[in-house]
This record gives sequence, C-alpha cells and structure tokens, in this order.
Amino acid sequence: MAGKGEKGIIRERMETEMKHGMKILFGVLLCVGLLCVPGKSASADAVVSGEDTSYDRYIAFGQDLKASEKQKVLQEFGISESDLSNYKTIEITNQEEHDYLGDYIDSKVIGTRALSSVMIVKTEAGSGIQVETKNITYCTSGMYCNALVTAGLEDAQVTVVGPFGISGTSALVGAMKAYSVMTGKDISESTMDAATDELVTTAELADTIGDSEKVEQLVAAVKQKVFSDNLTTRDDIKDAINASANALDLNLSEDDVNKITDMMEKVSKVDVDVDAIKEQAKDIYNKLKDSGIDFSKVDTEGLTEKVGGFFSNIFNAVKDFFSGLFG
Repeated sequence: MAGKGEKGIIRERMETEMKHGMKILFGVLLCVGLLCVPGKSASADAVVSGEDTSYDRYIAFGQDLKASEKQKVLQEFGISESDLSNYKTIEITNQEEHDYLGDYIDSKVIGTRALSSVMIVKTEAGSGIQVETKNITYCTSGMYCNALVTAGLEDAQVTVVGPFGISGTSALVGAMKAYSVMTGKDISESTMDAATDELVTTAELADTIGDSEKVEQLVAAVKQKVFSDNLTTRDDIKDAINASANALDLNLSEDDVNKITDMMEKVSKVDVDVDAIKEQAKDIYNKLKDSGIDFSKVDTEGLTEKVGGFFSNIFNAVKDFFSGLFG
C-alpha cells in the first residue's frame, strides 16, 4: 500500500504527465468499475482517509457530489459517515472521466459533474468478482465484470452507486483508480483503454440488440476464445464472434461484428490469463454453461477450420460447435 511519501511522488508524477498533455493514468472498467484479473496499472492521486495502509475496503467518490447526494450514496452502500474511518477513500474528477471516456462517449453525455461512486471490498483469493449496481441505468453488473476482467481486478465485492439514476459509464474510472491504490500497481494506458472500449462497446451493443444478458455472454465467450486460441487476426476474431453469436442465437449486423472485432483486437493485446477470465467472471461463465456453452474443456486446434465446417454444412456445424468448439 502506498505510504505518505509515495503518494507525494505519485501526485508529482501526475502533474508532470498532465503538463505534457498525456491522459491521466488512473483507472477506468467501461462504466463502473470493478472486477477481475491481474492487471497492469495506473497511478492514483489518492485522497486517503487514514495513515494505516492495511485497509481492504476502498471507496471512490464522485468529486462533485453534493452533501445530500453523498449521504444518499453512503445509504446505498449501507454505511454511515462514521463508518468511513474503516475505508480508504479517493475521489474521481470529471476531468478524469473525460480523459478516459472522451474517445468513446460524447462529452455532453459524460457531463460536467463526477457523480458515480464505487465501493471495492477485497475478498479471499479465488472468490472472483461480484458486482452490484444501484441507481445505474445503462451499464449492467455483467458489463462491468467483463471490462474489469480485461482491466485486472481480482477477488472483490464491487458496488457501483449513483445518488440518483445515472448511466454509470464513468464509474469504471473510479473502480480502476481505487484498485490501483489498493494494490499499489499501475494500470497501463493501453489496458485501461481496452477496458474502457470494451465497456462502452458492450453497453452500446446491448442497447442496439435489446438483450443485455446475451450481449454480456457474447463478449465473455468471444474473449475466452480469443485468449484460449491466441486469436490475433481480424478474420479469426470475426469467426469467433460469428460462432459465439450463433450459439447464443444472436443476430448481429456487419457493423456490430466490426465494432466487436475492433474492440477485441485491443483486448487481445492485454496480458490476461484464460483461467483468470473464467475464475473472476464466474457468474457470466456459469450462465454460458447453463446455455449449453461449456468452457471447461477448451479446444485449441484453431477456430478457422471449425467455422469453415459451419459454412459447408450449417446443420452439422451447429452440432459441432457445441460438442467440439465449446466442449
């Protein structure tokens, strides 16, 4: 955990980077943030609630919350002002939200106030990520989970809260920032960008298709195949997208496929372990398994050959997809 001297160094480094026009290096998680997998990292200018560095509970508050709004957030977290002494607290600024989300969301949508707040409670190793949202109208818990698998959160209970109904896209910044403080690790800019892109793309796709749960499962399925089969080319990634969409009975437009492919090309460059993906986002993978898609036995023979079989014989391909591609 960062000591008092280290925090000063972090602040100084951030100020230098900002002067050079670089993006502020803190965390993102496409929307709210929270979840899974060992990550790389971004420095956080922490507003620490105490000198003790043994905290396993963290809260990132939106900097622009009014007193009454902060009380509402605390109420949704299930704690009181006096309980904050048991948490390490930091703040999310509106500028940080624009720095990380500006490439993907219109500035008018991001707004001028940082309101999203995130609580992260560290849990035992192997427990995975559990995400709960309150007053979040756009991003779902599964979307956060998927994005934070990419970003690098591990083993935590994450609660994303708005003082009233808000989209929640900016919460990812707070989750990643809090995780950086919690671990003392930096999250690379490319990793944060990939996670942010994933969150926003998934949310937009869910809005277009109208089925958030299936879109969450689609992204999880494709990501698993990208990493388990080490897919890096656009053609192979597209094959994985089309095969996964078929298994989930999702009709994707060419534009949808291209958007997911663009996003997955970034994600494929992030250092993510396949087992960590399934462990940290276990709720999503359990839903996939319940749908007949079992990742317990991963086929590494290559996806292109199987997709070729799909197009040569549509009926046999569907059968082969379930029995061979996903176990």
